[in-house]
Amino acid sequence: MADMDTKERTGAINPEKDFHLDIAPGKTNFHVKGMDNVDWGMKDRLSRIFNPKSGNTLMLAFDHGYISGASSGLERLDILIPHLAEDIDVFMATRGALRTCVPPTFNKAVALRCTAGSTVLSDDVTSELIGVDIDDAIRMNASCMAVQTFLGTPDEKSSIANLVNTINAGNRYGIPTLGVVAVGKQMARNPQFFSLATRVIAELGAQLVKCYYCEDFEKITAGCPVPIVVAGGKKLPIPEALSMAYHAISEGAHGMDMGRNIFQAEDPKAMAQAGVAFATEQIIDLIANGVNHIHLYTMNKPWITRAILSNLSEILGHAAL
Repeated sequence: MADMDTKERTGAINPEKDFHLDIAPGKTNFHVKGMDNVDWGMKDRLSRIFNPKSGNTLMLAFDHGYISGASSGLERLDILIPHLAEDIDVFMATRGALRTCVPPTFNKAVALRCTAGSTVLSDDVTSELIGVDIDDAIRMNASCMAVQTFLGTPDEKSSIANLVNTINAGNRYGIPTLGVVAVGKQMARNPQFFSLATRVIAELGAQLVKCYYCEDFEKITAGCPVPIVVAGGKKLPIPEALSMAYHAISEGAHGMDMGRNIFQAEDPKAMAQAGVAFATEQIIDLIANGVNHIHLYTMNKPWITRAILSNLSEILGHAAL
């Protein structure tokens, strides 16, 4: 068994570990990291989650009700979700919320919350079980099944059992598993923990992982052989939330789950418009530093590209575009 040195126990990733950050990942035949060798059905579902052109995704989690009831901003899913649907790639939700509040005509990828457990009324929310079986996941046409993991807690073993049982069931039917790295009051939230947790979840067979952004994030993504989607966490000021998203993707993440930073915003729809402003700022910075050509992916949202170009035209003039 590998032991953990003193530096890692304090939260830092051991500087002696070499993640070869100077070497880019090798080219693959499929746009989702580490998934070259999975079956056709699995690839089809992963392609609904991750854009085939960029390899990235924007996820909106609104599954908070399974543990905390009607969270602030999520009081009326039937009003909120239709308002945001066109700007989101993946809904992460419970089967109850999907069946009652999300029209199937939206045709969005679904990360189906499959674990259930204690609510916020309990002092310990780390003990969970599988609440959705594979048959219902198939009926829901889930793009992936989401399982919470509580590594480093007394319930670590049972949460790992939930994860591997879901992975095994999903592999039989071509449904990916999303392993979610949980954090809590008594749990670490540092680079060493996230490096360990994401690698463990991937090696147990999960096809994608969700965790928080932190220092040395490029080492975490380099050491994880499957794509990482970054959890937005608590609500942040808009510039901070967008800056975190920019750095996370720049450092190897393949998606963002903005959650509270969207649905708890004063105007959730405006969060997407704020993204346009942030993209404009980043392009201006690149041009100022000598970059002469910028390639924008429309990601099937051409109105966003038009808005960015309109901003740049006003700021830089047509000759610069």
